[in-house]
Amino acid sequence: MTEYGRGPGSEPWHPQDPLFGDGGWGGQQAQAGQQLPYGDHPQQWQYGDRGPGEHPGYGHAQQYDQQQYAAQAQQSYGTQQQYDTGSWATGTQVHLQYAADPTDLYSQQGVAPGTEQPDFYGPPDVYPPPEPPSRRRTEPEPETDWDPGPDQGEHAFFSGEVDSQDEEPTDRRGRVERRGRGGKGKKSRNGGGRRAVALVFGGGMAGVVYLGYQFYPDRFGVAPDFAGGGNGEAVTVTIPEGAGGYEIGGLLKKAGVVKSVDAFVAAQNRNPEGKGIHSGVYALQQEMSADSAVERMLNLDSINNLIIAEGKRNTDIYKLIDKRLEVADGTTAAIAKKEYRKLGLPDWALNQENVKDPLEGFLYPSSYAAAKGQTPQDVLKQMVSRATSTYTKLGVEKKAEELGLDGPWQLLTVASLVQAEGTSHDDFRRMAEVVYNRLDRSNPQTNGMLEFDSTYNYIKNQSKIDLSLSELRNYDNPYNTYYNRGLPPGPISNPGDEALKGALDPTDEGWYYFISLNGKTSEFTRTNEEHQQLVDEWNATRGN
Repeated sequence: MTEYGRGPGSEPWHPQDPLFGDGGWGGQQAQAGQQLPYGDHPQQWQYGDRGPGEHPGYGHAQQYDQQQYAAQAQQSYGTQQQYDTGSWATGTQVHLQYAADPTDLYSQQGVAPGTEQPDFYGPPDVYPPPEPPSRRRTEPEPETDWDPGPDQGEHAFFSGEVDSQDEEPTDRRGRVERRGRGGKGKKSRNGGGRRAVALVFGGGMAGVVYLGYQFYPDRFGVAPDFAGGGNGEAVTVTIPEGAGGYEIGGLLKKAGVVKSVDAFVAAQNRNPEGKGIHSGVYALQQEMSADSAVERMLNLDSINNLIIAEGKRNTDIYKLIDKRLEVADGTTAAIAKKEYRKLGLPDWALNQENVKDPLEGFLYPSSYAAAKGQTPQDVLKQMVSRATSTYTKLGVEKKAEELGLDGPWQLLTVASLVQAEGTSHDDFRRMAEVVYNRLDRSNPQTNGMLEFDSTYNYIKNQSKIDLSLSELRNYDNPYNTYYNRGLPPGPISNPGDEALKGALDPTDEGWYYFISLNGKTSEFTRTNEEHQQLVDEWNATRGN
């Protein structure tokens, strides 16, 4: 119990108290939770040594005798508390009075002197003080040949005495003695309670065992699996982009390839290359073991995907889709023309003028899952989504502004020209520089004319090499860069990753012209004179 207002002076202690002779305020008296003394005769201490006019301390008066160690004193200000060996009603009265000092904490709160103060510590029975060592009685050791009752830690249900309140003794030793003798009636009640609980516990344990038996094979047992490499029944399974092991396993199980999803995932985890399964259409067999299914899917020969090569034009891609889906010729082209706005194009690719095909440049070169049963819309959405995602990652919108172009649509058009005219990946950055340099209308060598054969071939839907200047310069079409200055209205092919990067990061070496002498590599020059020399060499090889 905390003692408020205790002064630093020495205090009278009973010689028999274990703390007799301590160092006063600097010794054990300063320790928190110090036990109050007790003895053979009533004694009284009063704490607080403040003088008149000083802030009053909060003293305590406590009494002790041989019959009762007094309960913890209830703090009260200006009232009296009574303690007795068996009651609160009678006994020696202790008066605790405090001066009505204006600085008193409780006076400041509006409590008038002499009136009853609130009890902040509660009645003594809430925090009963421990018995002094001299008054404590040693509990008898429990006997080993009898059943302990509720006071020994057993629930009253087992004792059979739930309703026997009239027989409850008041003496602890008396209870022990009577229980030690133990009658037959009490034994039978205890036995009945135990049997009832045993039945309950037994039934519960049986349920747990049954549920565990059912649960274990499903979660911890060996997953069901087929044996061997299949039953010879061919089946194709389409795996979407980004599919994980459980999704792939579910598709295979649905097609009858594997027996369970867990078996497939386990086999995939066992294989060092198991995570290398990509999207696509796989040619498999039904009733394959999970290990053989994983091994087969890691073999590229099993992939039956639609492959779109770099630089392919949309007209060629539409034909490939028709053939793969086994639909009538022209079906995909008609859907692309009619529903191009519903296929996922970004906003900057819509509403372009004089464009031959709004989807040109958005059927991104890659591998796609396309098989009979799918619709052309499904396949086209895959391609447009792949292209849009790639362009976003490359940051084409910001880069187009840095290159002085009118938006990402023009940047995609430059990439398509680079892809169409370049003969190797090493050409792409220098080819991009040629495009940007020739677009400069202030240059007297080109006057803003690209003069790319590929643009004429695109609008004619052909791929010719021998083209006369007369033919090229007299064909009036927005895509013909021999007839019009600047870029064509839109992309002329579907550029791949390297061509895109070349358009984003061109060289700065002063290139304006190029020619391929062997069809495999390009030669770049800075002046028209240098370029004409290469043209003469090329004509000589052809016998012109």
